[in-house]
This record gives sequence, structure tokens and C-alpha cells, in this order.
Amino acid sequence: MRLLIVGGTIFLGRHLEIAAQSRDHEVTLFSRGQNKPHLYPDIEKLRWDRDGILIALQNRIWDTVIDICGYLPCIDKASAELLAHAVDHCTFISSTSVYADIRKPIIDELGMLGVLERESVEEISGSAHRPHKILCEQTIDGIMPGRSLIIRPGLIVGPHDLSGAFALFVAK
Repeated sequence: MRLLIVGGTIFLGRHLEIAAQSRDHEVTLFSRGQNKPHLYPDIEKLRWDRDGILIALQNRIWDTVIDICGYLPCIDKASAELLAHAVDHCTFISSTSVYADIRKPIIDELGMLGVLERESVEEISGSAHRPHKILCEQTIDGIMPGRSLIIRPGLIVGPHDLSGAFALFVAK
């Protein structure tokens, strides 16, 4: 399978790349190339930045894309529109923070989403996490209906996680 991974070499992307390579998938990494660019010398790397410069994706074809770093709806919209004709499937890693009440003991994919205070949230801040992820999900699903998978994990921890979130979670 020809796999495009959007995001990179810090945490979750590393695990996806290792898993894909172990299954002999042809992997292309699309990232800013700022963190550990020496990793994975055997895979193709395309560079981008957060200003939405997506030229490296033009006129390319993959079977699927996994977007692990989608956060700004305007950038996800641009990349989804470009990739809609370049991939058969898109997996978007979102967050459980999109749910209205994450304190419920059981939440499934039909759980109520949080309410957006406004539809056009583009600033980067901690309080913008929920609306950004909700808008990214809606954007990708709208551009690739029936060809997208939205994954809403809770806290992801493990090797190469630089966030320190696990320690904060346990301390609570």
C-alpha cells in the first residue's frame, strides 16, 4: 500500500511509520522536517509548513493518508481538497476533546459533540483545541464523504511522547 503520513517524527508518527514499514508499505512522510529529519532514511520525505504550502502533494497518488497533526481547519481544508483526488481513503486522528462531556464513563462515536462558539476559529491556543478538531473533522468528512475515518483517541502516551501529559493525567 502507498501510504502518506501527514505529521511526523516526534511521537505517534514514529509508531505509524515503523508499523507501516514492517508491513512493507511504501511510506511517504509529509512534515515540516524540523524534528529528527535523520530518522527513516529509507522513506520519502516531503516538506511543508503550517502556512499551508502544499505544493509537494500536487500530482501525486497514494492509497491512503493518515493525518496525525490536523489542527487548523483552513490548512486541513486545503490539504483535504488537494488529497481528495490523490487518495482513496483518509484517516484523521482527532481527539475525545470534541465530545460535549468527556466525563461520561462511556462515550462512543455517536456521542454529542461540543458546541462551537463560532464557526471560524483559526487562532492557536489551548482553548481552541475543541473547536479546531470539530471543524477539521467536519471539513475532512465533507470533502471525502464515505472515504474518511475519524479516530478520537483519549490520552495517547508511550515512547517518544514529549508532551508530559501522562504525568499530569496521573497526578490528577
